[in-house]
Amino acid sequence: MLAIVSHNSIVTVHSEMIIGDIARSKGDLTPQKRRLRSDKESTPMKRKSPRRCVDSSPNSPACGFGKDLDEKIAIPRKSPVKRRLSDSFKPKPNWNPKDAEQMSAVMEALHVSTAPSTIVCREEEQRRVLEFCKKHVEEEKAGSLYVCGCPGTGKSLSMEKVKQHLVDWAKEAGFQSPDVLTLNCTSLTNTSEIFGKILSKVQPRKKINGPTSPLQHLQNLYSQKQQSSDLKMTLIIADELDYLITRDRAVLHDLFMLTTFPFSRCILIGIANAIDLADRFLPRLQSMNCKPAVVTFRAYSKDQIIRILQERLMGLPYIVFQPQALELCARKVAAASGDMRKALCVSRKAVEMLETELRDSASKINSKSVRVDHMALALSNTFKSPIVDTIQSLPQHQQIILCSAVKFFRGGKKDTTVGELNKSYTDICKTSMIPPVGTLEFLSMCRVLNDQGLLKLGQSREDKLKRVTLKVDESDVGFALQAIIVSTNMTKPLLYLPLTRNVKKLGSWKPFLLHLASDENALASWMADI
Repeated sequence: MLAIVSHNSIVTVHSEMIIGDIARSKGDLTPQKRRLRSDKESTPMKRKSPRRCVDSSPNSPACGFGKDLDEKIAIPRKSPVKRRLSDSFKPKPNWNPKDAEQMSAVMEALHVSTAPSTIVCREEEQRRVLEFCKKHVEEEKAGSLYVCGCPGTGKSLSMEKVKQHLVDWAKEAGFQSPDVLTLNCTSLTNTSEIFGKILSKVQPRKKINGPTSPLQHLQNLYSQKQQSSDLKMTLIIADELDYLITRDRAVLHDLFMLTTFPFSRCILIGIANAIDLADRFLPRLQSMNCKPAVVTFRAYSKDQIIRILQERLMGLPYIVFQPQALELCARKVAAASGDMRKALCVSRKAVEMLETELRDSASKINSKSVRVDHMALALSNTFKSPIVDTIQSLPQHQQIILCSAVKFFRGGKKDTTVGELNKSYTDICKTSMIPPVGTLEFLSMCRVLNDQGLLKLGQSREDKLKRVTLKVDESDVGFALQAIIVSTNMTKPLLYLPLTRNVKKLGSWKPFLLHLASDENALASWMADI
C-alpha cells in the first residue's frame, strides 16, 4: 500500500541522512556501538523520534542544520540583478504623459547632465582610482594616473565620486584633506593656462612678478624641500586631456613631469578617450620610468545599460517604459558603441514620441508607457545613415525583397537566383497577408534595387537564372526595417517592419506594430531574434 509523504518529511529524512554521514565521518559512534559500550558510559543517550523532533537526529548539532537545509531547498532564490529589475516595475502604477510635472520629472531623470545618486557598474574602476589616491595621500607622495575609455563610459562621473570619497576618507582617517582642482581642458583659452590654475590652487596668494611663468614657479616650488614642506597634497583632475596636445607636446609633458619632482605634492589624474595617449605623446616619461598608471573604462554592455537606466528611473513613483523597450535600447546601443549618453538620448526621444502620439486626436492607442515601437523609432532616428534612410524610403514590396535576400543569405549563401528569391518573396507576402506582385514586376523592382546599389544582378539569358547578390550589410537592412517574427514557428519567414520618422506614415504596417506592442509572446520572440 502506497503512502503519501509530505515535502517536509522528505526533506527531514534527507537532512538526517546527511547529518548522520557527517557525524560518522568525524568518528562518532552508531546507536548499535553505543549499546555495546554502554557499560563505559555513565548516561546513555536517548534517541529521539523523527516525528517528535523534525530538526534533529541522534548526532545532529544543536544549531538546527536540518531546518536550514529545509529552508534552502524550499525557498527559491533570484539573483540580485534580476530581483532589482523585476521589483522596480511591479509596485508602481503607470504614469500620465499628459501631466506636465510628471513629464518634466521623467525628462530630467534621463538627461545627461543629471548626476545619479549612485553610480553603478563602475565600482571596480572607482575602487582602483580611490586606492591609488589613498596610497599617495598616506605617503605624501606625488603620482600620476591616466583614465581612458570610450565616450559615455562614466569616466568623468566616476572621478567626481572618487573625489568626494577621498575627501571623506581623509577626514575619517585623520589625514589632512587634499586640495582638489577639477578642470575641463576644453575651457582653457590657452593650453599653458593650466599651470596658472594649478599655481592659484597651490598658492592662492601668490602673485607672479617678472618674466617667470607659472610653470617655472611650480617647478621651483617642487624642487625645494623648505618651500614644499608646508603645502597640502593637491589632487588635480584634468578632463579632456587630449586638448593639451600641441605640436611639440610640451604642455602635456610638463604637466605630467610636475609629479616627478623630488618634493612634489600633487596627484594628477588625466582623463581622455585615447587608450594609447601615454605611449604616443609621452615617450620621454616612459624612458624615465615615470609613465603614469592606467585605468581603462570599457564600453557598457547590454545588461549594464539596462541596470543604469533602471537606477535612474527607480526614483520615479510610476512606470515609464515597458521592460522590453529598455532592453531593445540597451541591445542596440551596446552593439553600436556602448555609450551611455546615447542610450539616455534615445530614451528621451522615445518619451517624446509617446507624447507626440498622445497629442494626435485621431490616435486610437491608449497607452501610457513607452512601448517597443516608440523605442524602435527613436533608435532609427538616432542611428541613421544614408543606407538606412534609402532602405526606409523604399516602397513596401522592395523592402520585402530586401528582407527575402537577407533571409536567403543568413544560411551562409553569397548569392541566389531571381527565381529562388521570388519564391522567398512570395512566401513572406502570403505569411503577412500582402498580395505579391507578378514575375515581370518583381524583376523590374530587382533592377531598381540594382540601380540603387542595394542588390547586384548578374548576366543570364533567362531572367529567372540571373544571380542576385546583396550589396549592403545585413545589419543595415535589419536595423532599417527591424525584424519581427509574425509566427511563433521559427521555420516560417520573417517579416520586417519599416521604421519611419513619423508614426502617421506607417500605413499598412501599423497593425503589426500594435500587435507587437500588445502581444508579450511576439515581443519575446522578436527580442530573441534581434
